[in-house]
Order: sequence, then C-alpha cells, then structure tokens
Amino acid sequence: MKDKFFILNSQKITVLDVLLISKNPDIQIGMGKKAQKNLVRARKFLLEIIKKDRPIYGINTGFGMLSDKKISAEHLSELQYNLIRSHCTGVGEFLPKDIVRGIMFIRAHCLSLGHSGVTPYAVHLLIKMLNENIIPCIPEKGSVGASGDLAPLAHLALCLIGEGKVYYKKSIVETKSLFKKLSIRPLILGAKDGLSLINGTSVMSALGSIAAGEAINLAKTCDIAGALTLDSVKGTASAFDLDVSILKPHPGQIVTAKNLKKLLEGSKILNSHSSCHKVQDPYSLRCMPQVHGACRQTIVHAQNVLEIEINSVNDNPLLFPSKNKVISGGNFHGEAVALCMDYLAMGLAELCNISERRIEKMMNPLFSELPPFLTEGSGLNSGLMITQVTAAALASENKYLCHPASIDSIPTSTDKEDHVSMGLTSGLKLQKVLDNLKYILAIELLCSTTALDFSNPKKTSQALYAVYKKIRKKVPKISGDRVFHHDITEIYKLICDNTILKTVTDLTGDLL
Repeated sequence: MKDKFFILNSQKITVLDVLLISKNPDIQIGMGKKAQKNLVRARKFLLEIIKKDRPIYGINTGFGMLSDKKISAEHLSELQYNLIRSHCTGVGEFLPKDIVRGIMFIRAHCLSLGHSGVTPYAVHLLIKMLNENIIPCIPEKGSVGASGDLAPLAHLALCLIGEGKVYYKKSIVETKSLFKKLSIRPLILGAKDGLSLINGTSVMSALGSIAAGEAINLAKTCDIAGALTLDSVKGTASAFDLDVSILKPHPGQIVTAKNLKKLLEGSKILNSHSSCHKVQDPYSLRCMPQVHGACRQTIVHAQNVLEIEINSVNDNPLLFPSKNKVISGGNFHGEAVALCMDYLAMGLAELCNISERRIEKMMNPLFSELPPFLTEGSGLNSGLMITQVTAAALASENKYLCHPASIDSIPTSTDKEDHVSMGLTSGLKLQKVLDNLKYILAIELLCSTTALDFSNPKKTSQALYAVYKKIRKKVPKISGDRVFHHDITEIYKLICDNTILKTVTDLTGDLL
C-alpha cells in the first residue's frame, strides 16, 4: 500500500490489510499484472474444458444433491443466474458496511489467485464498487459455514449482476438504477461465474479478520487501562518484573509485562507508597501479565489462521491450468475459521472479565481507600456505582456469546452437506464480544481517570497522564451525579479510533 492506493496482485494480504480497506473507503484499489494474468489464464482454461463436454460439478451440472443433473451448453449461463437468485435467502439486519467492504476485498483477492476460472470482469467490478464505495446490502443470517457462505455471498453477487440493493452515499438504492446512473456495466454471468462468487469463506473470514485486526490494538489498550487502574488505587508494579515472567515464558505474558513496566515508568504515585501496608494486589491487578498475555495469544492464533484463510482459494471446483486438471474438493468448509473465532471470542471475553473486576476494585472503598463509588458526598450522589453494573452486564452477556458455535453442525441439502462449521455464527458472536470489550474498557478508563482525581493526576507516569488529559478534553472532571452514558460513549469513541493508544505511543513508541 502506498499512500492511499492498494494493488491487489496475488500477494499475501494480512488481517490489518483487511481492516484498513474495510474502514477506509478513500483508499483506491488497483489490479496488478500478475493477478490479471492469473484471471485470464484460468478463464481460458475453463472455456477449453467446457468444450470437452465431460461433467464437471457446478459448471455443467446442477448443485448439491442435483449434481447428477447434466446441464446442456446453451443453459450454462442461465444455470448461474438461477444459482444466484435462488440462493438469496438471507434474513435479518444488513451487515455493517465496513464488514461488507472486507468481504468484497477478500473475495476479489481469492478469485484473483487464478484457480476459480471466474470471468475477469467480475473481479474488476468488485474492485470498482469498492473504489466507488458502492456496498451491497447483505442480510447477516443464512449461512451454515460450509459450501461457503452461500446465502450472504449470493446477495453480494446479486448486486454484481445489477439486481438487489446497495448502500451509496448514505442511502439504500436499487443497484440497477445506480449502475445505469453511473454507467456501470453489470456482470454477465458465464459458466461457473455464479458458483465462484458464492462458494467460499469470505464472509466469516471478513468478520474474523476485522475482529482480529482490531483486537491487536485493543489488547494494548487493555494494558493502558489496567496500568491506569493500578496507579489510581496505589497498587504495585513489582509483579511485572521480567524476572517473574521469564520463569513462565509464555510470549503474551512477557509482552504484557514489558508494556505495563513501560506504561508505569516514572510514576511518582507508585514510589509514594512503596512501603505501605499492602503486601500484594488482587489477581485482577497482579496477574495482568498472565491473563492479558494469555488473551493476547488467542489473538495471535486467530491472526495466523485467518491469514492462511484469506490467502487461500476456497471455492469449488478448483482449476489447475498448469496441470491440466479440475478437482472437486472441500476448501469452502469454514471449520478452521469457526474454531479460531470461537477461541478469539473467549480471549476477548476474558479481557472483559478482568477489566470488570478492576472496575469493582475502584468502587470498593475497603480496597481502594477512595470515596465509595468515586464520588464526594456519597449517599446524595451515587457516583459511578452503576457503571460497574453495566460492565457486569456486558461481561455476563459474553458468557453465552462464547458458547462455541463451531461445535454445532446440522446437515443440509438432503444430507449431501452433512457436516458444517457454523462459521458465520461464530463471526457474528465475535463481533458482539469485541464491541462489549470496547465499552467495558471505556468504563474502566472513566473510573480510573476519576480515581486519579482523588490523588494528583500529574504524579502518574507521563504516558498515563497524557491519556488522562486526552480523556478530560472529552469528559470533564466529575463533581456530582450526571448522565454517565455520555461519558462512556465519548471514551468508547476514543478507543474505537485508537486515540487512546496513539496518545501513549506518540510518547513511548509502539507498545508490543
């Protein structure tokens, strides 16, 4: 990526690339020579094997249990149109636009690897729609995560052929009328085009990639929030000594310990109570390297799995022009993605759990030695009492959201598709857990900055004081009860756009 241009050229892409494209409609995407060559070669090979008139699944046969039905040459295009329209069975709310952008980007990349045989214009049109920020309306429910994300991808493909609806400039409009207005030529489906567009894991992969990409920075924000809380309740950083973590050298634990030491470096609050009566802190403070670190490793695992998946060819059948063969396989099955997303959801939920416990410690004057619920005149004022209740509600919600969808399976297509991954369900749940984490961290930061007001905020470390000041620009010091929903929302926004993280890294360099 150079400036605001990204070339798709069959290179490996990352979850951060997916996150970047999904969140930034101003980035223009181009097609490289290698990708174009791959597309043309695969399409040429497909057209050659069609002439041989031997049955090849999904090209000149029906689909699923109808695969024994041979389709004549004059109906191959009609077969693909029928496939797209009949598979548009999604229900529920439309997926967020950033998720759909991620889906389009991943699908374009997958097809451009040159083993699908799709008409090259299909990929060019996907890229054009991304560049014009024309975003298909895709219902969020309807995929079982095997044979690809069929229903949601069918709704995407429907827009490519000039049907369905799209988001464009803050409105939902008919694709047909918009294409006509912008002089965009709809895709004319040829052999295998419809199947190539809908038979893949791009929807679940986009949900997972965007979550994993965001989680990389959220893990660092968790360290910032935890360090602020530790300082605000006059905890100790002794447990973060690297000599401790070297004796239990999980990579995530060592990284977290280093981050916490860096964040707290120079704090006069820590030094002011080095000989106080507290011998050791509760686990939610003392064990941040062990807990945050373990959760970090779920993110690393998810990133590794997802980056294999988004760089894979995952439709069916697959073309191998250089070996002169076509093979029906099962790369559309989303088991690896589903499992890693369930695992990642568990990791993010644990970050929520430990954050909620730190929030409770700040509310409790028996531990914090601060005013109850961080308010003067408690009784008349309830202070931040109910922020902890909100955090508890979100942490508890995560517990049912973390029931793994990937262990479920339900046969479809008259038992032809007898084992499925439920990857889309895993991805949708993961997105909710991710959002709950952002809100719980916002509540922790609201509480810890308020707790610091009862000591001298300037005595915390330079990095943490910069975070305090950044939050105070949006959330004034609390002098009495008010509508704290607004304060939580303002800090939530600072977390979502990485302002909190950038405030620290501008001073300390990047956290690990």
